[in-house]
Amino acid sequence: MTRTLEFYYDYGSPYSYLADTQVEIIAKRAGAALARKPMLLGGIFKVTGNASPMTVEQKSKWSAFDLPMWAKYYGVPFQRNPFFPVNTLALMRGAAAAQIDGLFERYHPAIYKAMWVDGRNLNDIAEVAAVLTAAGLDAVRFGGRIQDQDVKDRLKATTDEAAARGVFGAPTSFVGDMMFFGNDRLPFVEMALKGELK
Repeated sequence: MTRTLEFYYDYGSPYSYLADTQVEIIAKRAGAALARKPMLLGGIFKVTGNASPMTVEQKSKWSAFDLPMWAKYYGVPFQRNPFFPVNTLALMRGAAAAQIDGLFERYHPAIYKAMWVDGRNLNDIAEVAAVLTAAGLDAVRFGGRIQDQDVKDRLKATTDEAAARGVFGAPTSFVGDMMFFGNDRLPFVEMALKGELK
């Protein structure tokens, strides 16, 4: 039976971006399926009482060193977003809409690149529209879709599902019932996908 790597993420999490650059490679190497699951990290924080590491001064300082180091290790571009923090509600609804409408393969990389490579101000709806247009997506249509009930329900359901499974931050990966929090746990994710962890 093919194992599945379930990957819960939020575009506002730089560690989710870094992990996202690796999950397809890991799944392919392990002969596993990949299921990306956009969730609202703010909703998870509210349920669990957790908070962004960026709100803790010492963690934020440490991350300024740690994040570029991981990007170098993976060989991927990374820039700390000068407009951080970004309210990601619209972006995560956009991901849900993109999955429902079969546009995820264009939407997902465009948003991550804008956020953590190009340092775009995704708090600004005009900037988001420009990013979507450049990716060949209909920005006006997306603006309407994120207000649709099926999209809101999809994001809420995935966020509730994550919380019920014990998720407290992003990124969080699951292989069956095994939960792995953080970008630095990806080697263990791969081992689990290969059946090397019980």
